[in-house]
Amino acid sequence: MDTSTWRRIPDVHSFLARAGDFLRSRPALHTVTLTVCEGLRAQGTQAYGDGAPVFGVLERDGEVRAAYFRTPPYRLIVTPLTPEEAGSLAEHLRAVGGPVPGVNADEATAAAFAEAWRVRTGAAPLLHERLRLYRLGELQWPEPAPEGRGRIAEARDRALVAGWYVEFVRAIDGFGHRRPGAWADTRIAGRRVILWETPDGVPVSMAALTPQVAGQIRVAPVYTPAELRGRGYGAAATAHASRTALAEGAAEVLLFADLANPTSNGVYQRVGFRPVTDFAVYDLAGAADG
Repeated sequence: MDTSTWRRIPDVHSFLARAGDFLRSRPALHTVTLTVCEGLRAQGTQAYGDGAPVFGVLERDGEVRAAYFRTPPYRLIVTPLTPEEAGSLAEHLRAVGGPVPGVNADEATAAAFAEAWRVRTGAAPLLHERLRLYRLGELQWPEPAPEGRGRIAEARDRALVAGWYVEFVRAIDGFGHRRPGAWADTRIAGRRVILWETPDGVPVSMAALTPQVAGQIRVAPVYTPAELRGRGYGAAATAHASRTALAEGAAEVLLFADLANPTSNGVYQRVGFRPVTDFAVYDLAGAADG
């Protein structure tokens, strides 16, 4: 008999205490959960929104087998599930209540949960985007490399970094820190923002790094203003940031790319990133969902 049980966890500290070993066992697949929860632990539970984050785990024979979390108002983040587990998660979330506006997970899990939620609520799933998770193999400097140099962002760059972060989040209609200035302050203080600048010292692209957790660092975000794209600046910033992550001792350097953007996917592969797996993001709207 299957004894799997979903259980709500009260806060990020309890969640990491209970699920931390499970999450660290597959750091690449769990990169978003690891890095966002580290941010919540370090910066407070309202780093991403006013609502209290929610957390849960699937336990079987006393061991954690899967996990989820959500930082309102954003979508649910779920670790890989079987179709049966996706169905039981939908039942659990219906029972505990609260909105489920969408789901972000590996492609199979996201599709299975979206369908399970539709069956139970009538909420029609709408595919928002597909992403590919990449892992750095052998770092390759882009050829031809643009003129200029990479440098670590400094306090004087705060307004630029915060502004570019806002533009990036807006462009992808995505998941972002609610206080861009605080995000910039934290990343700059940790020397985790790389700026590519032209020979005359004008910044033209940015690549940031998440803190190292479980041996992995993710390059996120990479942003070049629209009017400066197509000149190799983003590739150069990504390569420089990746080299910085390796110098910190990261066992894995990761990044996500939107599969609807073949240009960025091609750029990352030329720098040395190799596919790990695909993710999907669904919006779940149109019915009472909790």
